[in-house]
Amino acid sequence: MPVSSVALGRGGLRVSALSLGTAPLGNLFAPVAEDDAAAAVRSALEAGLTYVDTAPHYGLGLAERRLGRLLAGLPRDRFVVSTKVGRLVRPLAPGETADPEGFADTPPAKRVWDFSGDGVRRSLEESLERLGLDRVDIVLVHDPDDHEREACEQALPALIELRDQGAVTAIGAGMNQAEMLTRFVRDLDLDLVLVAGRYSLLDQRALAELLPTCAARGTAVVVGGVFNSGLLADPRPGATFDYAPAAPQLVDRALRLAEVCARHRTPLRAAALAFPFGHPAVTSVLVGARSAAEVEDAVACFARPVPDALWADLVATGLLPDHVPTPAGRR
Repeated sequence: MPVSSVALGRGGLRVSALSLGTAPLGNLFAPVAEDDAAAAVRSALEAGLTYVDTAPHYGLGLAERRLGRLLAGLPRDRFVVSTKVGRLVRPLAPGETADPEGFADTPPAKRVWDFSGDGVRRSLEESLERLGLDRVDIVLVHDPDDHEREACEQALPALIELRDQGAVTAIGAGMNQAEMLTRFVRDLDLDLVLVAGRYSLLDQRALAELLPTCAARGTAVVVGGVFNSGLLADPRPGATFDYAPAAPQLVDRALRLAEVCARHRTPLRAAALAFPFGHPAVTSVLVGARSAAEVEDAVACFARPVPDALWADLVATGLLPDHVPTPAGRR
């Protein structure tokens, strides 16, 4: 059964409840063959994952270029694309080397932070060129952790202006933290936020302020990083949590989560994908995939019903705090 579509906040967009992240298509951690990248995107679209997220940061433009080639020729109303601003991709100067920042086999280029209004417009123009599109649906300010003032006073107002002009449909911010996103939602008119890694079975920091604030403001929430970069997909010693080796106590907790899921004949991955939808502010869950097999697994896990008794068991064993909303009765 294809993944269903849902309304994204107030702007009239509809997106898939399970969406595709393209950081792996930028060769995150390891190279991805062109055929595998193409198969992943085709499999996602065929399964109904009509919302695809990308960024210049992912492989220094590689993910955007690959995605553009794979979307070429498809009806424009068949997919929703978001990209991000804040990092410009620039050529290396003679003798200069670039930090790959976790991406393999990247083009000879570097990232330059720029949250100015001009930088935002320039970044969007360059993303459209790499994607081969005349428009994207959603633009997000990307990782302004050390640039909060510039993001709040320049980048986000520039995106609001682009939205008001009709150049994009929805705007917001994407980060691996919840606190700054909360301030943006409170102070600015955002359509959505993309919060990665902060609302999972292992980390519910977004619940304290971000999710209630978004619910009150009518701001949609897209949740990424529900596997916390790997630990909840394959819990074992040596797995990663937030892109670094997981601490032993986190590995132990993930293994205990997996044991409870196994008692209810449910893969941990299925519970991890379902968990964010316990909160009504959550619109879509974003997963990265580097092959058709990974897409198919995510779709199968997403479609699998999670027993209400599993959520009760997680609370009873202390693996979820009792104040955390679960999807029991919701899906």
